[in-house]
Amino acid sequence: MPSIRLIVGLGNPGEKYIGTRHNAGADFVSAIARQNGIELSSETKLAGRLGRGIVAGHNLHLMIPDTHMNHSGKAVGLAAKYFQIAPEHMLIAHDELDMPPGASRFKFDGGHGGHNGLRDIIPAIGGSKAFWRLRVGIGHPGQANRVSAWVLSKASKIEQGLIDLSVEEALRALPLLLDGEDVKAMTRLHSSDKTRQDL
Repeated sequence: MPSIRLIVGLGNPGEKYIGTRHNAGADFVSAIARQNGIELSSETKLAGRLGRGIVAGHNLHLMIPDTHMNHSGKAVGLAAKYFQIAPEHMLIAHDELDMPPGASRFKFDGGHGGHNGLRDIIPAIGGSKAFWRLRVGIGHPGQANRVSAWVLSKASKIEQGLIDLSVEEALRALPLLLDGEDVKAMTRLHSSDKTRQDL
């Protein structure tokens, strides 16, 4: 598989969105930056906060868009063009309604699955769906008309604890993915989900 050069964490900017379910992807990238001593600085021309550094032996760009979720494509498109990074060399981390808190999955290729951030990114990078995703489960409120309020609110203490655990497991599995061991990385996350469900 192509090597990953850019990791993007999706979310909404601003203090009122800190800690909300929709910011799970941004939280993942923030955790990578903290873990590896990479500073994320605002780059107005690229519409995001960016940093560059070594992660598990790989030289990577990290990005959290400064745009709102529904306009994530602007920042990702600008970064892809500026750094000349093809879609297959990107990992987009985002929240996932169709997975429970405590579950996370790496996936390559596929549609947007109804996620507005991915929906906006795909046309911004030339219509390609061939990029890596980290899907961080946040659960579903049960009714479609409650989704908007659900993703923009904070999880319960128990659910947030599970989300945090899944992000930690993704951080541990990330080096495998960066090394091209995608099957091992995906298997590790799947196994960790089962372990958590047994607790």
